[in-house]
Amino acid sequence: MTTASLDVVTATLADLVAMDTTSRVSNLSLIAHVEALLDQHEVPHHRVQDATGTKANLIARIGPPTPGGVVLTGHTDCVPVDGQPWSSDPFSLRAEGSRLYGRGTSDMKGFLACVLASLPTMVEAALTTPILLVLTYDEEVGTIGAPSAVEALLATEPRPEAVIVGEPTLMAPVTAHKGVRAFTTTVTGRDGHSSQPHLAANAVAALSRIATYIDDVATAHREAAADPRFVPPYTTFNLATVRGGQALNIVPRQAELVWEYRPVPADDDLTIAQDVERFAREEVLPRLRAATGVGEITFRMDAFARGLDAEADGAAEGLVRRLTGNTQPAGTVPFGTDGGHFQAAGLSTVVCGPGSIEQAHQPDEWIETAELSACLHFLDALIADRSA
Repeated sequence: MTTASLDVVTATLADLVAMDTTSRVSNLSLIAHVEALLDQHEVPHHRVQDATGTKANLIARIGPPTPGGVVLTGHTDCVPVDGQPWSSDPFSLRAEGSRLYGRGTSDMKGFLACVLASLPTMVEAALTTPILLVLTYDEEVGTIGAPSAVEALLATEPRPEAVIVGEPTLMAPVTAHKGVRAFTTTVTGRDGHSSQPHLAANAVAALSRIATYIDDVATAHREAAADPRFVPPYTTFNLATVRGGQALNIVPRQAELVWEYRPVPADDDLTIAQDVERFAREEVLPRLRAATGVGEITFRMDAFARGLDAEADGAAEGLVRRLTGNTQPAGTVPFGTDGGHFQAAGLSTVVCGPGSIEQAHQPDEWIETAELSACLHFLDALIADRSA
């Protein structure tokens, strides 16, 4: 079995970094690049495009179409570089000592480069169960591509045994992370002269009551401190932006609040959002409409990342431990991944990949070459484990 070299990984990573796949633009250049590599090795694959036709997931299978395979999954998008003080072109891989610099090197094109560099080894091996590749779009803005990727995977391939999400964990198994729910709440009232507020419906006042209620909910969760596996050990909230009003002498007609919560697994559903909506509907809206009969409050979900929770005797965790020899307690992370969507579909899931989240999203983002080497060794072990 021919093992991929670090030089091949570095060259592959350079190609991936050179493609600007910031979430606000298309990822199709990277998808087409991977498809060309797969075609070279006659690996079957298919796209799952979004409604606009500018974004796509990619699913590929190396090995036989049998149940019990292993999914290697990662997102293709990265975060913007705008306003960050980079020392060099963020879309040109730069080597300095043992570090490779560039946008996405740690989050998470380093993992993708290792997988693609190992592709010839996978194809050469006599796999008895398949290795499935799932690349997703728009993870960074709310795991948007993952649900359709999971649905397509289960509709087109035999059910896999385990899913490995290659987010940066220093190649240590992570079995739990919080979810993300992000919303825009808009209040529409009726404007009027500030000297006659009884003839108007003040949207800012109404929105302030909703924001205060969310803050009170946040305090209750903070005091409960329900899950010591996380830092902090509770569901967190953020009142992020507020917009509203035109001038001092105008009663504001519209106001908008952008907010989020990041639930621990026990809170990982829409109960909190539904409670806030109930308060807005039952307590705030009647007061908004009291004087004029005019007023509306709407809630729009902007991002939705499912949490990941530890599994009892999870197949994915067990596989990673067997291949890495890691016997330390499984970790948790405060950031979200696509992994929760795979787990919600009944697939055993673990997060394990090269690099550190401490370098992600930073100017001069970097990854250690030793991390890429460790990931290559892990993939070699996976290939051997799945071969005759």
